[in-house]
Amino acid sequence: MTATTIHFVRHGKVYNPDHLLYERLPDFHLSDVGRRMAEATAEYIASSPQMNTVSAVYSSPLDRTRETAGAILDALNPVREERGEAPLELVTDERVIEAGNEFRGKRIGHGEGALWKNGNWRLVRNLWKPSWGESYAHIAERVGAFAREKIRQHAGEQIIVVSHESPIWSFRHLLETGHAEHWMFLRHTALASITSITFDSDTGRVMSITYVDPAAGIE
Repeated sequence: MTATTIHFVRHGKVYNPDHLLYERLPDFHLSDVGRRMAEATAEYIASSPQMNTVSAVYSSPLDRTRETAGAILDALNPVREERGEAPLELVTDERVIEAGNEFRGKRIGHGEGALWKNGNWRLVRNLWKPSWGESYAHIAERVGAFAREKIRQHAGEQIIVVSHESPIWSFRHLLETGHAEHWMFLRHTALASITSITFDSDTGRVMSITYVDPAAGIE
């Protein structure tokens, strides 16, 4: 039996002084804390005899995920060079992008608050679907399509995928429970955390799911 492990990494903290829901908007970058989070997780990966053997690094095309992936590559490639291996380069993929959200660009819970103006409260009538944007089922479907492709492409290997909280958790929840729908307040996907899912490369069956939070102490 051969196995493929996908290490899903959530990006670090974003610089967002205006408290906007940035969703897929451009020019939302890692904060100073976020960069330290990314570096802590990158060092964890580079120093792990198992994880530093990954064969590829993918990410969402958004700024915060590419920057987090860049920190990982900066830590990982010197280890590869010491082993005489070629450096890895980042590959972006739209299928692991942030969830679509109708509140993009608006303030949530600050000042006037987007949730309470102009009938926007109707968008939060269903926390399960959710009613304010892309459904959890669709999110898990696109991440699943990406995963199935990479399981075959990287049979017997490990890869890193830098993504966002909702895509990572929706896919994990689908694998663990059979449905992607969940309560958003009960997610277990901290900033710069790593959710590692190992699959049977031939059947796609989930063999194990593990979770670690290397940046938990970063402030």
